[in-house]
Amino acid sequence: MDLVPALEEPLKQPLKSVLGPATAKVMAEHLGLHTVGDLLHHYPRRYEERGQLTHLADLPMDEHVTVVAQVADARLHSFASAKAPRGKGQRLEVTITDGSGRLQLVFFGSGVHKPHKDLLPGTRAMFSGKVSLFNRRLQLAHPAYELLRADAEETVETWAGALIPLYPATAKLESWKIGKAIQTVLPSAQDAIDPLPESLREGRGLVALPEALLKIHRPHTKADIADAHARLKWDEAFVLQVALARRRHADAQLPAIPRVPAPDGLLSAFDDRLPFTLTEGQQKVSKEIFDDLATDHPMHRLLQGEVGSGKTMVALRAMLAVVDAGGQAAMLAPTEVLAQQHHRSIVEMMGDLAEGGVLGGTEHATKVVLLTGSMGTAARRQAMLDLVTGEAGIVIGTHALIEDKVQFHDLGLVVVDEQHRFGVEQRDALRGKGKQPPHLLVMTATPIPRTVAMTVFGDLETSVLDQLPAGRSPIASHVVPAADKPHFLARAWERVREEVENGHQAYVVCPRIGDDIDEGADPKKSAKKKSAEDEAEKRPPLAVLDIAEQLTKGPLSGLRVEVLHGRMHPDDKDAVMRRFAAGETHVLVATTVIEVGVNVPNATAMVIMDADRFGASQLHQLRGRVGRGSAAGLCLLVSEMPEASPARQRLNAVASTLDGFELSRIDLEQRREGDVLGQAQSGARTSLRVLAVIEDEEIIAEAREEATAVVEADPELTQLPGLRTALDALLDEEREQYLDKG
Repeated sequence: MDLVPALEEPLKQPLKSVLGPATAKVMAEHLGLHTVGDLLHHYPRRYEERGQLTHLADLPMDEHVTVVAQVADARLHSFASAKAPRGKGQRLEVTITDGSGRLQLVFFGSGVHKPHKDLLPGTRAMFSGKVSLFNRRLQLAHPAYELLRADAEETVETWAGALIPLYPATAKLESWKIGKAIQTVLPSAQDAIDPLPESLREGRGLVALPEALLKIHRPHTKADIADAHARLKWDEAFVLQVALARRRHADAQLPAIPRVPAPDGLLSAFDDRLPFTLTEGQQKVSKEIFDDLATDHPMHRLLQGEVGSGKTMVALRAMLAVVDAGGQAAMLAPTEVLAQQHHRSIVEMMGDLAEGGVLGGTEHATKVVLLTGSMGTAARRQAMLDLVTGEAGIVIGTHALIEDKVQFHDLGLVVVDEQHRFGVEQRDALRGKGKQPPHLLVMTATPIPRTVAMTVFGDLETSVLDQLPAGRSPIASHVVPAADKPHFLARAWERVREEVENGHQAYVVCPRIGDDIDEGADPKKSAKKKSAEDEAEKRPPLAVLDIAEQLTKGPLSGLRVEVLHGRMHPDDKDAVMRRFAAGETHVLVATTVIEVGVNVPNATAMVIMDADRFGASQLHQLRGRVGRGSAAGLCLLVSEMPEASPARQRLNAVASTLDGFELSRIDLEQRREGDVLGQAQSGARTSLRVLAVIEDEEIIAEAREEATAVVEADPELTQLPGLRTALDALLDEEREQYLDKG
């Protein structure tokens, strides 16, 4: 939104000798700010009012903070040290207060003289530094500070009256220095070209861009800030939605081969054999997919489904429809375990319909092949031959499918399982294997709130499966506070034993594998701090290998316990899963490799160790592995975190609802927006600054409608040069490629 001539001026050259080269260098390296425009779009994180003080009561540990407070007292101490053996060392301790709490500032050595003179009791100032702990008290060591003198003309002028903007800062550059730099370039805001079409801006009563920039950096009232935010949120939402709308428009122009299933073909034969009826949701979503497959431009559809809602069945029917129409379908899975599992379950569901070219295969049968990196040479060669001749209608594989050597006879549909585990380049490479662009169906089991879907997957049409098939059992979830109530954990293992005695099986999930070359966990480092508050946080996460050994020797002795984790050889993993699926193993102690797709209906209990180390959506995913048969499921969330901690609140939320969409909202609210928008932002520096995906649902929905209308009327944006410029700024080269690949 910024790259227009006056705002393109680099900060690094002395700009009217305003920003020194050192400041410009720090801004570029630490904040990603390179031009005047970048700096103007570096918005305040929040504002301090002169009459109100920051809450010292809730300062975050180890973070760089800016606080406004008053000096309560200042004391100079002398001490002896190696450098000053005669007791001539000096330490200045200053206590500041803001009504909510007190904080100690410490200055040493020759650094004490200036603050000793400046920081007299009653003085108000802004202080900036990293919060640390000393003698069980929070302190800032050698903070930078800026005095706030009511009578100093310059200060009042600089901080623009009543509201002091506090900027996202770094240890190398304090908030007020960024503020001063911004005040210097603020006159350039007048030259900002407005990306919003005038009719849209006036219709929605939004202020012009130069005015919004002025109001966000130099507000006189809270109404100024609200005006600026309302306007700048629209910029972010609208420009991003225009990028996505242009992408959808371009896709709609691509040619694709319509794939309409034969009336009495493979799909009909499959449907006739189903031992159950499809849910209403499955039928509705299947119709949406079949309608898309019948068009002459590529389908781009996102299929979201609750854990266990039957997405695989919907995807399989889409693949069968394409095979019926003479094409081939490929399903891309994120791991070998999952690819093997999909292959097994699809072959089982299809029965002799998966035995094309084999004696005993039926009339409409096709061949279903598996292709993974660890297959033997002969099996691999045969699978590739089946693909290039068209003998195999369906292939299920990992990224091995993407290799150059793999050729298809006529690729008509690509199904991507668990979208967030695949890079855009990988999806692109597979799509490039069709004679014409194949249809694309993306499946995700992590429910995504509607606004995130519109923002991150805005180029995909969305289908949602939100009802569970008949026969799925409810899952009861409970938090087990292992530190407060150790007997609860003992009871958890008794419950696992009871499930096994009743003929069922259980999972135990741990965050780590545990052979110490794992995830960089260093027990020595982790064990340094031993205060009750953070002990649960600081120790290394519990590990599969350790827990399995403890259980075998202790509470689960006598039961058949096996381990499963990502570093095992694929054949070993497969053997473990087969034994568990066959009921030979009672308890499987695993990492999150079981998170998606693993289907063992006889498994009824799951114990998740260190559950606080997982996000709400991930816990929901894991929990979906139990209760897949007729017996009810039980999920126990074990945590050592104190009751009042945010982590425990998150676990309570997971225990209280089975609604994955609700949990994904909780996850979003607890994580930074950038994590969620990783896929949409692709590392470009223009990540969202004022738009909050969950809170600004209405703006995003309206911006999508406006953007679609604008692009349909003028796909090249010839009438809207300001918007074109804003898009160029948003879509730097890397980003442009990203959206092209989708």
